[in-house]
Amino acid sequence: MSEVGNPQKFRVEVCFSPEEFDLYKQEYESVVVIDVLRATSAICTAFEHGAESVIPVRNIEEALEYKEKGFIVGAERNGKVVEGFEFGNSPYDYMNENVKGQSIVLTTTNGTKAIHKAAKTHRVFIASFLNLQAVIDFLIREPQDVLLLASGWQGKFNLEDSICAGAISEALLESGKYESDEDSTIASLFLFKKAKRNYWGFLKASSHRRRLRNLNLNRDIKYCLTPNQTEIIPVYREGQLVKM
Repeated sequence: MSEVGNPQKFRVEVCFSPEEFDLYKQEYESVVVIDVLRATSAICTAFEHGAESVIPVRNIEEALEYKEKGFIVGAERNGKVVEGFEFGNSPYDYMNENVKGQSIVLTTTNGTKAIHKAAKTHRVFIASFLNLQAVIDFLIREPQDVLLLASGWQGKFNLEDSICAGAISEALLESGKYESDEDSTIASLFLFKKAKRNYWGFLKASSHRRRLRNLNLNRDIKYCLTPNQTEIIPVYREGQLVKM
């Protein structure tokens, strides 16, 4: 429990990038990993369509080993499906009956790396706009010192993950059960307040939206920015993500 301010309250803070994670990690019970465009959105979608588990892996070589064993494998780098793989990290890849009851293997540019980094030392949950309210309700119902970890883009800050973190932060702070002390959390709150009426418009000039738009992935963007399409919260246990 937090020792900042009121000792009866728990802490919620935002970390803008996995590259900054080591500066925060000692102070929190749990980490919520966010990669709106598109890893954590794809993970939530796979579970919503019946996947048994999602195994996040660090690199292409490990993904290939799983593929050779017959697993459904998604592999993405720089927004594109990796050559030799059928799936990437588009949520639409996992909206079919083939994923039901399956263990899906996934490696991505940012999100799966953030999951592995946080899971070394913390309990890890997965958040996106798709399961936003479910994550908020859980953290209010079972308060804990929690770090919201934005996956960012290749170690750098990005807008969409920080806005999603701001949405979670605002709700937790308004519950009266949480407090925050970091400027990163304050910045995320301001970004969310500016963006919440129109995520699509606010993110129009963002680097990753432009990157995906150039790959003709506007459909993915719209889906990933649509809140509350599932109540499932994936949690990391023993090397894989499962439904909480």
